[in-house]
Amino acid sequence: MTLHQIVIVGGGAAGIATAASLLKRRKGLDIAIIEPSEDHFYQPGWTMVGGGVFQAPTTRRSTASVMPAGVTHIKGAAASFQPEENQVALSDGRSVTYHMLIVATGIAPAWDAIPGLEQALGKNGVTSNYRFDLAPYTYKLAQNLKSGRAIFTQPPMPIKCPGAPQKAMYLSCSLWEKAGALGNIDVQFHNAGPALFGVKDYVPPLMDYIKRYNAHLNFGSKLIAVDGPNQKATFAQTGADGTTQEVTLEYDMLHVTPPQRAVDAVAKSPLADATGFVEVNAKTLQHTRFSNIFGIGDGCNTPNSKTAAAARKQAPIVAVNLLSVMDGAPATHAYDGYGSCPLTVEHGRAIVAEFGYGGKLLPSFPWDSTKPRWLGWQLKANFLPWLYWNAMLKGREWLAAPLERHTD
Repeated sequence: MTLHQIVIVGGGAAGIATAASLLKRRKGLDIAIIEPSEDHFYQPGWTMVGGGVFQAPTTRRSTASVMPAGVTHIKGAAASFQPEENQVALSDGRSVTYHMLIVATGIAPAWDAIPGLEQALGKNGVTSNYRFDLAPYTYKLAQNLKSGRAIFTQPPMPIKCPGAPQKAMYLSCSLWEKAGALGNIDVQFHNAGPALFGVKDYVPPLMDYIKRYNAHLNFGSKLIAVDGPNQKATFAQTGADGTTQEVTLEYDMLHVTPPQRAVDAVAKSPLADATGFVEVNAKTLQHTRFSNIFGIGDGCNTPNSKTAAAARKQAPIVAVNLLSVMDGAPATHAYDGYGSCPLTVEHGRAIVAEFGYGGKLLPSFPWDSTKPRWLGWQLKANFLPWLYWNAMLKGREWLAAPLERHTD
């Protein structure tokens, strides 16, 4: 058994950023990160891989290379949490004890939740930008498709990067438009939810592109089965009257966003709420029942959009509040629900959607954020990847300083 001042479970974007923010404020902290993976991914880049803009290897670095100096990397996976004993048990039988705990376990794709999907992925025209190894296949399929039917799916919430399912569609349509093939392709977007985007201000400009690409929207339409060899997808479609019918469609290209769920170790632990996610105060990100535990990122039950931008804003809040609690004071700062989704509506233009709790617009730039812009594309294609690797993971809190004090 090992003991550390602060233990962070998860070495993804949220976990690494929080460790860096903590060390920025207090050098010499004894921090350990529990993370099994040898690789660290810039997942927002996979949309651009699928659109032929990035090469997949540019989105991957070794976990060791992004681990902040002075942090102990415990290579292993958390299997269970014992908050009453301040312990985390690992899958290999080891246990780690902490004074303060940060849970940054993320959200898990449930590829197995759709019969036939796992077996079809990477062939039979079935792809997903939600996997590093499949995003290049998305681009290959889009490049090669000259006619036929292309289906893009979005499952019920919660999912990470809620804009990604439609971004895959827009960038594929942009390629087909440029190649002169768009008119020969039946583009369909099947969304299990009731709206194109969760923040209403962005729906009108997105609808302009839906019309431009002649894409057919299907709301209340959930993918429930994939027949890869025969290239058929089955959907459960719920009508306005609440009745559900099954519809099977043939496809030439099927881009699937998998259903997503809380990580098992968290969902089965005392840290979880009824949905399986870490139960935290939506503002302070402190656990509602265990004061020495904080949550951050996609694995929390906060009602914000699950994006890397949200984790970037949350990391300094968690760092400030954890140190305050560790020193015997209350949590002092509040997270406003900020999330961001640069919606790549065509090659060369993006709508930079920035918003907080309740759909409140929280623009970082002095322009109308609902308009597609070349600068938005430059932000997505060039600035944000650089910001991720060189600022967010290094404790440089540009555009993310924890200014808002908690007043409740």
